[in-house]
Amino acid sequence: MAKTIIISNRLPVKMEILPGGEIRFKASEGGLATGLGSVYKQGDNIWIGWPGHFLNSVDEQDHVIRELTKENMRPVFLTADEIRLFYEGFSNEVLWPNFHYFPQLVVYEDSYWESYEKVNQKFCDAVLQYTEEGDTIWVHDYQLLLLPQMLREKLPRIAIGYFNHIPFPSFEMFRMLPWRKSLLMGLLGADLIGFHTYDDMRHFLSSVSRLTPFSVKEQFVQRGERRIKVESFPMGIDYERYADSAAAPETISQEVEYRTALGGKRLILSIDRLDYTKGIPQRLRAFNEFLIRYPEFKEKVSLVMVVVPSRDQVGMYKDLKETVDELVGKINGTHGNMKWTPVHYFYRSIPMQKLSAYYRIADVGLVTPLRDGMNLVAKEFIASKLDKKGVLILSEMAGAAKELSDAILINPFNKNEFVQAMYQALTMPLPEQRSRIEKMQVSLKKYNIHHWVRIFMDGLAEIKQEQQAYLTKQIDETDLPEILSRFEKAPRRFIFLDYDGTLVGFNVNPAACQPDEELLSIFEGLAKDSRNHVIIISGRPHQTLDAWMGKFPFTLIAEHGVWTKKENGEWSIKENLRKDWKVEIKKIMDAHVDRTPGSFIEEKNFGLVWHYRGVEVGLGELRSRELMSHLRYLASSRGLQVLEGDKVVEVKNIEVNKGIAAFRFISKNPEDLHLAIGDDWTDEDTFSVMPDEAITIKVGHAASKAKFHLDTVGDVREFLKRLMV
Repeated sequence: MAKTIIISNRLPVKMEILPGGEIRFKASEGGLATGLGSVYKQGDNIWIGWPGHFLNSVDEQDHVIRELTKENMRPVFLTADEIRLFYEGFSNEVLWPNFHYFPQLVVYEDSYWESYEKVNQKFCDAVLQYTEEGDTIWVHDYQLLLLPQMLREKLPRIAIGYFNHIPFPSFEMFRMLPWRKSLLMGLLGADLIGFHTYDDMRHFLSSVSRLTPFSVKEQFVQRGERRIKVESFPMGIDYERYADSAAAPETISQEVEYRTALGGKRLILSIDRLDYTKGIPQRLRAFNEFLIRYPEFKEKVSLVMVVVPSRDQVGMYKDLKETVDELVGKINGTHGNMKWTPVHYFYRSIPMQKLSAYYRIADVGLVTPLRDGMNLVAKEFIASKLDKKGVLILSEMAGAAKELSDAILINPFNKNEFVQAMYQALTMPLPEQRSRIEKMQVSLKKYNIHHWVRIFMDGLAEIKQEQQAYLTKQIDETDLPEILSRFEKAPRRFIFLDYDGTLVGFNVNPAACQPDEELLSIFEGLAKDSRNHVIIISGRPHQTLDAWMGKFPFTLIAEHGVWTKKENGEWSIKENLRKDWKVEIKKIMDAHVDRTPGSFIEEKNFGLVWHYRGVEVGLGELRSRELMSHLRYLASSRGLQVLEGDKVVEVKNIEVNKGIAAFRFISKNPEDLHLAIGDDWTDEDTFSVMPDEAITIKVGHAASKAKFHLDTVGDVREFLKRLMV
């Protein structure tokens, strides 16, 4: 029976080794563990990951394996060196600072990378022990960026999803990493790649388009025969869990205790893990400035700051803690007195019950990271506000800001804006507080953690179905004899051939693609056999096709069907076509040429083509999207169609279509053999009208309605030569 396998660096448990050597496990309370609990605990599903401690004893490892297996988990054990080089090294001193826009903190160390590759392979080997064809794999987070491709090489047809829980940096940041291409290739082993926000998704696609040879269109990457989808899936929380915890009698009792200790002071709440990305010093400096500017709030409001310990023996984290300690001491020393402590600072983790009590009593939630993938604390704060009283101040640099737009959004680097936000929050009228909280709660209830899991898994299943629907088979030595046999036995053959990208390669200058000696020889060979009826269907002008191929007894169809020249006949034009629309459309294309160095317009009798093959990567794609959007709006009311090809955007009459042109021949000769070869989206129209028994061939690996594919123009030429033997 097919199963789902979840893989992450850490298992959803906290492992504790007691002084006597006893090993205990406690379920993790993290959002991911909660959301995926409904998946990995079912049936034969499993979760694979590191248990969180170095174990050098085989007996200890065997004990951990036995205990975790009972809970549908399988451990991957790391050595002390691997923990230092892979986890603390490459993951947290290379990827973490780069992905969070702290390039000055990146450590460019080759030994880190070597360990990262080794540990990703170790995870791959572990996954392969439990995986069979038909299973679904879901890989999580930046520690395992290479794993999807490693698995793909061993299990080429399996469904693989990946989710990135931290930000993905812009191209200018990501390109600084020496291992950038390898990281992208690793990720592109997945079928569905998920991020928290559209910006992260856009940054990833930008890097793919600039650093890999793969085609990127909208939110899809074409890698060989696989179409990979890239999507944003904002992660939610278990809303009911936090709401129920906030309503629990134990939480309310804890709240009373806290309120008594605070002596009726209003409360600003800050909860973070110790990390330089969280903006803790900036938060303290802003609070200090707030007390200076608004002294009327002295002795009336306190900041309760909970900082969860994290890597505080590492140099930069140790320095960060010292900075935080000094700032807290300075604020309390400057502003505090015997009756009032401005900052209550707790350097420890706290259980959920106490956390819920803090959420309940806080007048203001302060969630202001300098950069964050999502930040679930903001969502937990809102879910815990059962009385709908309170205000959330949220950094616009957190992924959660895209959903929680009714919070007070700030730039955490702007101290003045930060201070004003605290004043606005503490003076906000109660009806406005309730209105804002209520709107955010409605959203969080709907888009909770279970919704997140469901839509990701549904998305993965959907892209796999789409891949199967458009999967073409490589013509190999097992297929070729049957194709050649059918071809040889057929009394008449209709051979439909696209030109650019099929018979000749692309060129920045379209005029430089005339047939070479090899192609002319192929044309001569096809023309010698009277059973062959060759139809060249191209988007090129009819004058060009006539000059290049007019001497052969072929049917030539130019501009996708505008002009037709039957074997040894004269050119005829499709009737009732208008071209008065070209003046307006050309002005728009001219404007894009002016703004896009390297682009140009090719004018046809009944069509216009904007070429951008010679444009800087990224800029061309950006301009093409702008042009497509503008042209489609105009085309809808003018009887035009807008087509996106390989580095081109074409506008033509809606009646002009390669499929329509091809069907005229097919309908008159339904019993004959039909062979069609093409490389572009325009050729899909030809494939779609072909009879079921036709031989249809896509050039390249893009998803297609064709039955077969060949990799290159050279392969097409070799195939046509075999037909003439």
